[in-house]
Amino acid sequence: GQLTAQVNASHCMLDYINTHFMTFTLYATLFIEATGFMHVCYLIRDMVHFAAGKSFESQEPPKTGLTFFFHWGRVLFSMAVLCFCLAVTIEAILNGQT
Repeated sequence: GQLTAQVNASHCMLDYINTHFMTFTLYATLFIEATGFMHVCYLIRDMVHFAAGKSFESQEPPKTGLTFFFHWGRVLFSMAVLCFCLAVTIEAILNGQT
């Protein structure tokens, strides 16, 4: 997806694209997207739309069944990972372990 293009555009020069490290980066970012580590952004999007009183319009059909379960499962997994990382970081800051 889009994450690979953003990494290349923001941190790398054009000669980076034709290297084996680019292939590694591609597979690493695709793995991160597939696992759902970053799906918490969908929760934030939905909360902003709800707070604004507007419905989210998508050209995709509504998620049902297994797709609905996997989508919200990834969102919850992403939220749990985010909360754990935040808790570890705050504890380290408070204990002076930075």
